[in-house]
Amino acid sequence: MAWTQTDIDALKAAIGRGVKLVRQGHDIVEYASMAEMRAALAMMEAEVAGVSRSAVTIIYPYTTRGL
Repeated sequence: MAWTQTDIDALKAAIGRGVKLVRQGHDIVEYASMAEMRAALAMMEAEVAGVSRSAVTIIYPYTTRGL
């Protein structure tokens, strides 16, 4: 689903009020916990910002003993 800033704002408002029911588009979503709401919010913000969910982290090894 393509999230919008309006969806993010609605979820933030619900979190602020402590409400677990949120209208997202034409649907009403009931979250099980605040932790689930915060996880959904992070996912939505990342998607709207254009961050890929399958981002790859590159780690460059560093040694002090030489290889």
